[in-house]
Amino acid sequence: MRISYNWLKQFLKTDQNPDELAVVLTDLGLEVESVEAFESVKGGLKGVVVGHVLTCEKHPNADRLKVTTVDVGEASPLQIVCGASNVAAGQKVPVATIGSVLHTHSGESITIKKGKIRDVESFGMICAEDEIGLGSSHDGILVLDSKLKPGTALAAIYNIESDFIFEIGLTPNRADAMSHLGVARDLRAGLLQKSSVPELQTPSISSFRVDKRTLKIDVKVADSKLVPRYCGVTISGVTVKDSPTWLQNKLKAIGLTPKNNVVDVTNYVLHELGQPLHAFDTAKINGQKINVRTATAGEKLLTLDDQERELHEDDVVIADAQNPLCLAGVFGGKNSGVSNETTAIFLESAYFNPVSVRKTAKRHGLSTDASFRFERGIDPNITEYALKRAALLIQEVAGGEITSDIIDIHPKKIEPFTVFLNLQKAQKIIGQQIPADTIKKILASLDIKINSVTDTGLGLLIPPYRVDVQREIDVIEEILRVYGYNNIQFSKKLNATVANSPRTESFKLENSIATQLAANGFYEMMANSLTSPEYASEDAVKLLNPLSSDLAVLRTNMLDSALEAVAYNSNRKNKDLKFFEFGKVYHTNNGAYHEAKKLTLVITGNRYGENWITPAQPTSFYEVKAIVTNILKRLGIDRYDNESFSSESISEGLRLFDREGTLASIGLVHGASLKKHGIKQAVFYAELDWEAVCKRVTTKLKITDIPKFPEVSRDLALLLDESVSFNDLAQAAKQTEKSLLKSVDLFDVYVGENLPAGKKSYALSFVLQDKDKTLTDSQIDKVMSKLTDVFAKQFEATLR
Repeated sequence: MRISYNWLKQFLKTDQNPDELAVVLTDLGLEVESVEAFESVKGGLKGVVVGHVLTCEKHPNADRLKVTTVDVGEASPLQIVCGASNVAAGQKVPVATIGSVLHTHSGESITIKKGKIRDVESFGMICAEDEIGLGSSHDGILVLDSKLKPGTALAAIYNIESDFIFEIGLTPNRADAMSHLGVARDLRAGLLQKSSVPELQTPSISSFRVDKRTLKIDVKVADSKLVPRYCGVTISGVTVKDSPTWLQNKLKAIGLTPKNNVVDVTNYVLHELGQPLHAFDTAKINGQKINVRTATAGEKLLTLDDQERELHEDDVVIADAQNPLCLAGVFGGKNSGVSNETTAIFLESAYFNPVSVRKTAKRHGLSTDASFRFERGIDPNITEYALKRAALLIQEVAGGEITSDIIDIHPKKIEPFTVFLNLQKAQKIIGQQIPADTIKKILASLDIKINSVTDTGLGLLIPPYRVDVQREIDVIEEILRVYGYNNIQFSKKLNATVANSPRTESFKLENSIATQLAANGFYEMMANSLTSPEYASEDAVKLLNPLSSDLAVLRTNMLDSALEAVAYNSNRKNKDLKFFEFGKVYHTNNGAYHEAKKLTLVITGNRYGENWITPAQPTSFYEVKAIVTNILKRLGIDRYDNESFSSESISEGLRLFDREGTLASIGLVHGASLKKHGIKQAVFYAELDWEAVCKRVTTKLKITDIPKFPEVSRDLALLLDESVSFNDLAQAAKQTEKSLLKSVDLFDVYVGENLPAGKKSYALSFVLQDKDKTLTDSQIDKVMSKLTDVFAKQFEATLR
């Protein structure tokens, strides 16, 4: 939010400079992110003065140039070479003196230097309006009023405004501070704590009066809950044109583009007082009636952005006798707005239900200055005041007369919030004894009235515009931020309680595995649990009031989140990726909601980059499997089976499971899923059921002595059907020889020439060991013979 320093000083008479005020505002919680200098004309026309052209002669060496002598208020006139066709003796013109920097209408910067043009010296520049940023015309030099005195600074003639703009990072709860008045109120409270007693001055509306009662608009409000207050007045005889310079400069300073004098006034008052306003062309109001109602289903409205919008039956609209004119509190209608032909307006100032405005704005994908304020809650008691303020300003800049009484439909007054403040509780939470008189002073500076006083505390009345202060703790926060967080003393002693939790606590296991994965080159990602319905299954949990259509459901899987991260990086040429995420998925079943925690891994690209000694090694399925099995091993889980599977998202994969259910799934992501996210490289994905894994964690440590007797390794080369997997062979071997067989490994696979169709060759390595004695050849041969027989019977394997 942009706040003007000069504008603030219209409310508060303070001599503190912008940097000092920025510190006060930040301490109050209105964090000033930057302070920028603003000039209504960039550069402020520094060094540009009024010049009187004394002589104008043809350049001796150029047909289109002229040599002039110009009086700029100095001891002697300047010789300036000028190329403008309209320059002539006797004119008063803008002259940029040597050393000045001009900022042109197109954004260029020109530094004026002494120079020679076709062998004739030139000591300045006679300027066109676009060359000094006063306009876009370059037809010739700018000719000034003949009565002006030579040497007068051009900035004084054109009322160049210099200002400082605060960029405030306003938090969403501070709806009361979304205006210069709101910031000034807070600033006054903060300055009172610094022994400064500035008076808050608001614009006077005492001159407001009804001139005639010749143009009455009948207003009807259908639902006072949706529209608790609605004010309006007509102004006739207005002339719609460009706003005066002062008004345009005010709007430009805070980043707004001036439109016309009537619309500019409504924007001015919006940012001055925080009250959104809207002006209707009365000639476009059918039946001279305003109906504030909800839209009918299917009703349409052409809005100011030239889009025809189909309205929802819950949308509140401002309508005439026949059609909707605008979306209440959100956006104006194209066919009822003010134009250059407008001569009479109906000026609206209202308080709309914040929830209704918020839903309408989100439903139509609109966010305007008005909706931004209405949906957070504005001051319902400033409605009429703001209307009168705007009406007087419109009369000032556009002429016209007030031609109706003020309509103020306000069935039920919005009362202040009532809160009881326990002083002892406040002191305890703040952590420091603040005198009761200081607390009362702070409350008074925030327009919080003390309604009653008891032995234990204060009964308070909170103004309705402070929608964020409705509880005792909110009041305590207000006291603390105005008193100053920096003024609270703190102890150098730190007390802490160390909680004892078991080693198998989920967060400890997460930290342990996260450390392991990071050590293996993974980066942790944290995706949004809200996602698009496109990525969710039918049992997704849908949001009643989604932030947007892309964030309308809770995710039912974590794969799409991972693929979004892969696509984002891949599109930026970062293709070798390892990500992991601890997160939750959500489902609904027969009205009940369920959530489950998962650990997901995603790997894509090359395992190792190409270098001088080794070629690039693409990531494989087996790398992912190894990482998953190492995770389970670290957690003490070593007893599980596996089976191959495929699904809509996984083209081929492996599922690890035990008697109690699935532990993990590993696989290659299906091409259709990759195409949906625009990914053009293979992606491997693993998902662990974290809750199931945590239930099976064991903290028992198995410690054994280093064997005294040597191990023996034997190899077998087997001819097998292609359907037989290594896991099948390993499980069969371990079941056959449980005491001596320590490990089985696959060290070679061959498929191709010289083998029968449908066959493959596996080379297996077996490690045998007896912990009590050295194995003899006969024992070893017996074990290997037994294994060969099992492989032959179960898998029809033959030795090669």
